[in-house]
Amino acid sequence: MCLDKSSMQSSERGADTPILGSERKAVPGARHVGPADLDERILVTMVLRRRSSATLAQAVAKLSDVPLAKRRHMSREEFAAAHGVAADDLKMVEDFAKDHGLTVERVNSAAGTVGLSGTTTSFNEAFGVELAMYEHPDFKYRGHTGAIHIPAPLSDIVVAVLGLDNRPQTKPHFRIHHGEVVETRALAAQTSYTPPEVAQLYNFPENITCNDQCIGIIELGGGYHLDALQEYFSSLGVPTPTISSVSVDGATNQPTGDANGPDGEVDLDIEVAASVAPGAKIVVYFAPNTDAGFLNAITTAMHDTTNKPSVLSISWGGAESTWTEQAMQAMNSAFQDAAALGVTVCCASGDDGSADSVDDGEVHVDFPASSPYVLACGGTRLTASNGTILSEVVWNDGSTGGASGGGVSAVFPLPSWQSNANVPPSANPGGHVGRGVPDVAGDADPDTGYQVLVDGQTLAIGGTSAVAPLWAGLIAIANHTLGHPVGFLNPILYGLPSADGAFHDITSGNNDVNGTDGAYQARPGWDACTGLGSPNGTKLVNLLRSAGSTT
Repeated sequence: MCLDKSSMQSSERGADTPILGSERKAVPGARHVGPADLDERILVTMVLRRRSSATLAQAVAKLSDVPLAKRRHMSREEFAAAHGVAADDLKMVEDFAKDHGLTVERVNSAAGTVGLSGTTTSFNEAFGVELAMYEHPDFKYRGHTGAIHIPAPLSDIVVAVLGLDNRPQTKPHFRIHHGEVVETRALAAQTSYTPPEVAQLYNFPENITCNDQCIGIIELGGGYHLDALQEYFSSLGVPTPTISSVSVDGATNQPTGDANGPDGEVDLDIEVAASVAPGAKIVVYFAPNTDAGFLNAITTAMHDTTNKPSVLSISWGGAESTWTEQAMQAMNSAFQDAAALGVTVCCASGDDGSADSVDDGEVHVDFPASSPYVLACGGTRLTASNGTILSEVVWNDGSTGGASGGGVSAVFPLPSWQSNANVPPSANPGGHVGRGVPDVAGDADPDTGYQVLVDGQTLAIGGTSAVAPLWAGLIAIANHTLGHPVGFLNPILYGLPSADGAFHDITSGNNDVNGTDGAYQARPGWDACTGLGSPNGTKLVNLLRSAGSTT
């Protein structure tokens, strides 16, 4: 089924159609320095529609009404057979690529992605863009302004084109105590806890070995040293888990040697998740920090038929306003896949309060935490003594120290399962009603953070980056204990009676970082700072067991 050559001509003949939501602007503070190298070969990801997408959406929606033990999650093989890209659609894209001198490098039919390689010149002509180089004080990137165009016959087939612009899309959400290395573990222990100590404070089930679970971790930079991880787990008396890495789009496990850089994120995620869920297999998916790299890391993990992660931890993100709509919708679709497959996705809600690092006087929420198919994880300040919680409030150290991300999505509507949570209208003018963030919380203040080992240095680290792997570990414990994956957990959590004690309700503090009245305040029940609260792990798992037989 080849495309008519006449229909594949450039926009000069009026045949090209802009992809909705593909528009880009230059990064604030970046300057245009000239055209991109026209002979450079680059890799771009096309996202295509998939078969029976409406049926898939309906099936995921129905999961909310099915008791956990009776949920029927699809296997990855079943998913690929039922919802992969149609052969005719793929043929049209392959013909388009051939006609423009582009090479199909890979096809992930289940995820709906096609990787194309070619020269900058070929991509400029194929997608109606003028790729250029930009310099920002912190980085250089290849980018474009305006929309991406495709031939009209492909407009119903192609959902997104990612990777033409390779600006850094996200940042890791971790904060080092006072921004400095702690010289000794004894000093760190004055204000911080080991991950197992945090799990004990949150009453995680004990004496559990999660050797039937796999926790996937998405990383967009940095790396780990296996011998250092072995040293860390040995110091905690925790068996060293099986740890492996998967390369996505050429990114690999590459430690930088800088504990303040992405290595801090990588080691934090692994050490927290593996030490609170002993025995769980850890698989780290390394990808470039671009919108295409992020999507491909998620889809690789979702449709990994070898490792088959049952829970995914993501500690990278950025304000919704920094994303293109096509990228957010493509990733949201991947998270919907996770729900169908029974994979729980835990995402950090951000470390910059209700502004989320955007200096425009308005409030913003972080993506991918704002996706309705993920468990968004906010932050608290946890004070304890002798194994007992003394107090827990919203984490907020101000604009220089960080605060729990949260608020109301400007992109995703209010989900039905949040309809009774009293999610407020957005604090922005107009009071938009949307998805409330976060869903849950946990210790994130670096002053009461987690004792970890990064590049040979003992650190106390906080940030919502620590909360995502903490909850991922708890989900792995739940999956093991119940004997089946909990999968898309949000509808269940919001349906639990508050009196049953599955959460520590956080009622003090706010997540404003500008010194004003605070865009969102903690309150009884759900709030846009800490969601439903921090976990009482054993009670939560027992309630999930009860939810297995009744809705």
